[in-house]
Amino acid sequence: MIQSRRHRPLRSRRVRALVAGLVLVMLVLGLSGVRSTLAGWTDTEEATGSFSAATIPAPVLTQPCTFKPGLLGLGARVEIYWKLPAGYQLDDVAVEASTSGLGSVLAPITGFNLRSNTTSTGDGTYTTEVPAHLLGGLLGLGSELEIAFSVEHESGWQSEPASVASNAGLIGGIGGNCRNLS
Repeated sequence: MIQSRRHRPLRSRRVRALVAGLVLVMLVLGLSGVRSTLAGWTDTEEATGSFSAATIPAPVLTQPCTFKPGLLGLGARVEIYWKLPAGYQLDDVAVEASTSGLGSVLAPITGFNLRSNTTSTGDGTYTTEVPAHLLGGLLGLGSELEIAFSVEHESGWQSEPASVASNAGLIGGIGGNCRNLS
C-alpha cells in the first residue's frame, strides 16, 4: 500500500516531534546530573582590624580619707577628698558601697545623697562626708565598707572607681578608721 502524499508530511512531523522530545528529555536528564558548586580559592593577603571602647577617666583621690568619730560616736563620719576628671560634673558620679569579703558586690548607698553630702573646696576638688549611721547599718563590728566613686558617661559606661575602705569601729567610733584604696 502506498501512502498518499497527504499523510507523509504528517508522519514526518510526528517523527521530528518524537526526536525533538527525546533530545529534550535527554538534555534535561543530562543536565540534572551536573551539580553546581561555589567557587573557592585561597589568597596570601590578610586583613586585620581592631576596635576599642572609650576610656572613661576615673575620679582621683586627692588626699587620704579621714574618719571623724564625733562626740561619743554621735556625728561620726568619713570624709573623702577627691577630684572629678575634666569635662565631668557631680551629676555624672555614681557612688557605690560594698562590704569586704567574698562575693561582695558594689551597690548604691541607700539614703545617701552625693550632692547634699559633698562640698566643693574651690580648687576643683570635693569633700564628701559619709555619715557613720550609714556605715553602721552596712557594717558589722570589725567589718570594712568600701565606698567607690565612678564617673558614668552618657553612654552608660563607667570609669574605674576611686575607692576608700572604712571601718566605723566599736561603739562610740572607738577604733574607726579610713584608708584610700586607689
